[in-house]
Amino acid sequence: MKVLLSKPGLDGHDVGVKVLAHGLIKAGFEVVYTGLRKSIETIVDMAIENEVDAIGLSILSGTHLVLAQQMNEEIKKRNLVIPWFVGGNIPTLDVPKLEAIGANKAFPTGSKIQAVIACFKELKVKA
Repeated sequence: MKVLLSKPGLDGHDVGVKVLAHGLIKAGFEVVYTGLRKSIETIVDMAIENEVDAIGLSILSGTHLVLAQQMNEEIKKRNLVIPWFVGGNIPTLDVPKLEAIGANKAFPTGSKIQAVIACFKELKVKA
């Protein structure tokens, strides 16, 4: 399974997403990392170009609800069926909001890498 990990918006902190990438690679996933400060459109372009099975947004800037809405709109606009996930500095109270917007799963602050890996493994089994 190939996963695209991304840092949308102006957030310049990527240590956490890099740690997650290493955890996913150790668990047998292929990971594509977009780098910092990507637009939602660029992230979706890269997902299509790399033929990934899932997109993960790592957001620490507090703009997770706005960026999730943009992601949902971009996915719909392009008629794509690709699961996408949100993690980072996500308050627990915002998890249901993010999932209602369209994220397949939102990982609140403090989530463990093993929880993300388990979620992706479950997605892989369903595919």
